[in-house]
Order: sequence, then C-alpha cells, then structure tokens
Amino acid sequence: MLVLNRKVGEAIVVDGDIRIVVISSDRRGVRLGIEAPQTTNILREELLREVEAENLRAGSGAAALEWVERLAPLPAAPPGPDPV
Repeated sequence: MLVLNRKVGEAIVVDGDIRIVVISSDRRGVRLGIEAPQTTNILREELLREVEAENLRAGSGAAALEWVERLAPLPAAPPGPDPV
C-alpha cells in the first residue's frame, strides 16, 4: 500500500487518467474528488461488500461474487518470499 500526505487542493494521479484531489479535511474525515473516465467504476468499498453479502444471503453465491469482483477486483496479495 502506498501512503501519501496531501494538503487541501493537492492531488495524485493514478494510471495517467484518474485524478484524486483532496477537497477538505477536518476531524470528521477527508473529502476527496475523483476525476476518471466514464468507463471507470468507482465504488465505496463498504457498499460493495454490503451488496456482496446480500447477494450471498439471497442464494446467488458464486455468481454474485463473480459480479462483485468484476466491478472492483480485490487488490493482489503482496508477493511472499521466493521458495528456495
């Protein structure tokens, strides 16, 4: 995970076409603005997990998980040590 410090008005660019700007920051949290191509899915993780859990409860199981992962694939696990 990359951890950055940014001030209000500063931004980071992801993959050359996604721009994340710090709009404000206070005790309640940070407000971010995200500029991305229309084809980019931007989802709040907690809502994505709620949909996944509800779909699993509804019995759609593997199909629901596949749908969720297509929308927002989970980050790959960090590489472990190479086997000798």
